[in-house]
Amino acid sequence: MDAAALDAIRIDLAPGASLIMPALLSLVMLAVALNLHLSDFAIIKRQPRRFLGAAALQLLGLPLLTLGLVHILNPIPSIALGMIVVACCPGGNMSNFFTHLARGDTALSVALTATSSLFAALMTPISILFWTSLYGPSDELVSAIEVDAISFVVQTTILLAVPLALGMVMAHRFPKTAARVRPGLMVASILALVFLVVGGLASNWEIFTGTAVMVLGIAVLHNALAFGLGAAGARAMGMEAKQRRSVTVEVGIQNTSLALIILLSQFDGLGGAAALVGLWSVWHLCAGAVLAAVFRGRALS
Repeated sequence: MDAAALDAIRIDLAPGASLIMPALLSLVMLAVALNLHLSDFAIIKRQPRRFLGAAALQLLGLPLLTLGLVHILNPIPSIALGMIVVACCPGGNMSNFFTHLARGDTALSVALTATSSLFAALMTPISILFWTSLYGPSDELVSAIEVDAISFVVQTTILLAVPLALGMVMAHRFPKTAARVRPGLMVASILALVFLVVGGLASNWEIFTGTAVMVLGIAVLHNALAFGLGAAGARAMGMEAKQRRSVTVEVGIQNTSLALIILLSQFDGLGGAAALVGLWSVWHLCAGAVLAAVFRGRALS
């Protein structure tokens, strides 16, 4: 199957989905924010240099690595776009769970997730447009689908920032209620997203299955390099073993639900991008679980 056919595919969602997608975007961010607390940032005061270095790996290092990778692999524009969107999204909450399993520094992992989530509310749309502009084929693709840069930045920032602020206030003022509500919100948003995506893929199922192996290979390589970046960067900064494990996991685990919703709501549901992010979202959890198990079985050194 010709992978280039993915560039021509648009995931046609169900009627009314144009109204549902912004709500899902806000719902995912609200669920993330309900787990954020001011105490999560305490580590910044204790170890500011190492924390800022780790945050830079995630916020700048991963997009830069991704840009280099797309220039080397030269994938079709929509797949490159998907790679860049994933790299520009914040870390996922599963990174905290995997870090705990790996006997890493959970406090550092939580602080990094919280910081990248705050950054996402203000900078993710700008970051996506900036890094995409540095890879010609994807930049041309974004121009072809006539993405309004100002509208994209303003709308996405509002949809991310408002629920983030509300969620953090709720987590601070009503922690028990936030802890009780959060799991249900996360499950509901993921199920709704899966339903919309599966329905949209149905009409182009043969093309997606015919290119799945190739796209998965790119997702696996991209994810492996993300883990490698975290490990190498943490070692270069002289971090101790527990912190190295945290940074390794944090850089390799991304909020792919957020990435997929942004693609579907703002980039016309481009087939290659959606396929890449969808496969990335499954693979990085498998890889994260294996990595955590390996770390757990090894002595801290």
